[in-house]
Amino acid sequence: MKLFVIKIGGNVIDDEKLLFSFLHDFTSVPEKKILIHGGGKIATELSKQLNIEPKMVEGRRITDADTLKVVQMVYGGLINKNITARLQSMACNAIGLTGADADIVQAGKRPVKDIDYGFVGDVQKVNAEKINALLDSGFFPVIAPLTHDGKGQILNTNADTMASAISVAMAKVAEVNLVYCFEKPGVLKNVEDENSVIRKMNFSDYEKYKSGGIISKGMIPKLDNAFEAIKQGVRSVTICHAKELKAITANQDRGTRLEA
Repeated sequence: MKLFVIKIGGNVIDDEKLLFSFLHDFTSVPEKKILIHGGGKIATELSKQLNIEPKMVEGRRITDADTLKVVQMVYGGLINKNITARLQSMACNAIGLTGADADIVQAGKRPVKDIDYGFVGDVQKVNAEKINALLDSGFFPVIAPLTHDGKGQILNTNADTMASAISVAMAKVAEVNLVYCFEKPGVLKNVEDENSVIRKMNFSDYEKYKSGGIISKGMIPKLDNAFEAIKQGVRSVTICHAKELKAITANQDRGTRLEA
């Protein structure tokens, strides 16, 4: 079975026209597919409206009790159900989920070391069998970046990490192609120049770019997750602009393709 696991970033979700185009392209992917979404900007805006000051460390959100309520509302409710409804309007039988639904993704609260991330979860178990059952039933899962600990606690989990972990679990039963879609044409050598896309990158290249400061900030956790997926059996990982999804799934050379 060929499967595409596609992650869509927050900046695309904020752009009504781009999101519509992306979702239309998602529906046209002929293979089985899973969509995982972020939504950080909307959560940040709502937090500010509620006088909850957002706190970020290296692209990751500190999630205290009040912030957890916000991300539950935004990720599991507002964004997840809007995307699901739009896909249904395009004749794509989407089903909106969090990790708690059908127990598809369990996580443990991140231990406190140098930083207390609060109610942030690190993925411990993905139930590939249940996800596969949904796919076999003709559903296309749309998964919000929320997990649970099996004891009643919802946890905020990085969407890139969710995409990687789900891809690794599904790689045991399918030929998985992981695609990270966002607002850039790929990984750039110069963030100011969108023509500077790095077309292919292996882990050694990544280490060099990172130590040289070419790759930094929020791109680091994304690539860490991507390379971890390749190491654990995911067939391919591509990072690309959301408008290139159709070309990527048609096996055209777009974005940045990662190699072992």
